Amino acid sequence: MGRPPWVGRGATVPGRDEGLSGPGLLGDALADTVRRTGASSGALYLLDDATRTLCLAVICGIPEDVTSPWRRIPLAAPAPVTDAVRDGRLVWMGSQDAMARAYPRAAATLPYRLTLAAAPLTGRSRRWGALLLLWPASHPDTASDRERANITSAARRITRALEEAPQPPLVPEHPFHIPVTGSRPRRERPNQAAADYAERLPEGAVALDLEGRITFLSTTAAELLGLDAGQLLGTRPWQSLPWLEDPVIEDHYRSSVVSREPVAFSALRPPDRPLRFQLFPDVSGISVRITPETGPGRPGDDPPAAAAGRTAQAGRLYQLVHLAAGLTETVAVRDVVELLADQVLPAFGADGLVLSTADAGRLRITGHHGYPQEIVDRLDGLALDTALTPAGQVLATGAPLFFADRAEMARGYPKAPKISDKAAWAFLPLVVSGRPVGCCVLSYARPHVFAADERAVLTSLAGLVAQALDRARLYDAAHDLAHGLQQALLPRSLPRLPGLEIAARYLPASHGMDIGGDFYDIIRLDATTAAAVIGDVQGHHVAAAALMGQVRTAIHATAGAPPAQVLHRTNRVLADLESDLLVSCLYAHLDLSRHQVTIASAGHPPPLLHHPGCAAEVVSLDPAPLLGIDLGSPYPVTRLTLEPGSTLALYTDGLVEAPGTDIDRTTADLVRHLAAHGGEGLDLLVDGLIRRVWPTGRYTDDIAMLLLRTDAAA
Repeated sequence: MGRPPWVGRGATVPGRDEGLSGPGLLGDALADTVRRTGASSGALYLLDDATRTLCLAVICGIPEDVTSPWRRIPLAAPAPVTDAVRDGRLVWMGSQDAMARAYPRAAATLPYRLTLAAAPLTGRSRRWGALLLLWPASHPDTASDRERANITSAARRITRALEEAPQPPLVPEHPFHIPVTGSRPRRERPNQAAADYAERLPEGAVALDLEGRITFLSTTAAELLGLDAGQLLGTRPWQSLPWLEDPVIEDHYRSSVVSREPVAFSALRPPDRPLRFQLFPDVSGISVRITPETGPGRPGDDPPAAAAGRTAQAGRLYQLVHLAAGLTETVAVRDVVELLADQVLPAFGADGLVLSTADAGRLRITGHHGYPQEIVDRLDGLALDTALTPAGQVLATGAPLFFADRAEMARGYPKAPKISDKAAWAFLPLVVSGRPVGCCVLSYARPHVFAADERAVLTSLAGLVAQALDRARLYDAAHDLAHGLQQALLPRSLPRLPGLEIAARYLPASHGMDIGGDFYDIIRLDATTAAAVIGDVQGHHVAAAALMGQVRTAIHATAGAPPAQVLHRTNRVLADLESDLLVSCLYAHLDLSRHQVTIASAGHPPPLLHHPGCAAEVVSLDPAPLLGIDLGSPYPVTRLTLEPGSTLALYTDGLVEAPGTDIDRTTADLVRHLAAHGGEGLDLLVDGLIRRVWPTGRYTDDIAMLLLRTDAAA
């Protein structure tokens, strides 16, 4: 994939070194922002509207492998950049302790001393993504007003560049890397005097770039490390020197890069030569000082690294921690599939996923990624003892199988390589308490050798996936049952009235399996009059649902009376039922012949009203208590004119009570949306109003909404 012009000059992609022509956009803006704010590194995330995911597009001053757990972040996930985009505000984390308190998953994946800021890229008509900036541990914990203003101004500049681009940027497969240039004058190559100076030093001198590759080393350093300079230049130390291939050592390097603090540690060069390493980072790379260690380590030093054989990388360990934390937060089967596709596949370099569950002696595919539908249809419903693929054997034995290429697969399963164009596979059994629940298949477009540490991590990950999948299936079954009961208590259909258009929605909470008490109804009274009702019973349980049904019946029995009397009589019924639950309710009497609506409310959120050609508004209602509080409570009425083409929006509080937002501000945002889109069809309008507050569709409470529009031709 080539570099698009929006990336910027000097961008690099891991494994590629061709240049980039054309004007810079995001990359140059990011590098300039890092320099202006004094940050050590930065990143730009672009919002993929189709998947509601923040995708890492450009990084500056930080290695790509450090960012691998955070390349794709669902907008609903708890993270600084997602909160910045969702809430439209600057998120500041002044320390690692603050990060651990607010975002424990992020802190577990990035366990270094640093300061972090995330700012939204909010344009005139859409949210583009987020700007992420990191400072070294020496940065103050709090941000000054000027610093916050500089970050916000930088985000606005980047947003303006995005909106003025001739074409919107596409999310790249891998993030582009922009160097931090201009931090101080540098020569393109070290001059001979500097090289001679390093050669005269009694200790070894090594220079690393921010990706960890060796760009320079002195003769003494090569002697201490035990290899020629030609064998070391361009490599990462833990790759070219097996005795440095240790997660602790790689973590020291990561800590130095991210926190920009000097780091010191000791390592044992086989067979018995201890060496001391001191790392001194800046924006261009890391200077390493290597000295022989003749005595015991200094107080506070890390213990010497183990010898070769510990091949797991720190990055992969942090990925496993991150993925494990993510799996504990999944609720439905869909959540598990999305997390595997968005985070597990990139973390292990795979590009295909098939997740299947054992059901009635067959493997039913519950999720997939990277496969055409016709292949999925062919694999769906295979018998558990199938010989077509290794899935049956994996489930029967409980042991994973790994195939590095098509030839290896064909030796045991001749037909399997012909099913798709994949070239390597990992078949992971999903077992819970000795009971097989399914199989997870990761596939690769090219041959892939599974190292021992990778097999161990994938096997451990399969156990976590099995637990999450089993829990999610139970949740889905219970949620479907609860949702079915809820739908049975709501009206199956709404009556049709001449001159009135109606749209209704009921959306259960995304988390939790209990039955809610939200309800709505339209009651036809005669040819030109009707009653619109919406309400919410306190609680989420069977008692709330049962009371909701009784309240609906009471309102039906008294509908047609003046609105205040309807609520008063319903309140008496509620008292006779001796329920401890409270009910909010709004009753609207519609007179279509006179173009009038009379409303009475019992502690319910006020409706929204939009007249054609006018600004929308929140209807002002006199306050009244909830049903179930006081039998003698009066219920004041409000009369409004419904001009032809007017839209009245009734809703429950689940629509406007979004975590971390102000209800008044959310309601005002809905009013603006209603005014801007009031001419749309009601089905489009009701869905747009809900998405305005809940773009990810993960509702924290039940939502009921009822839209009424009078005929514009009346």
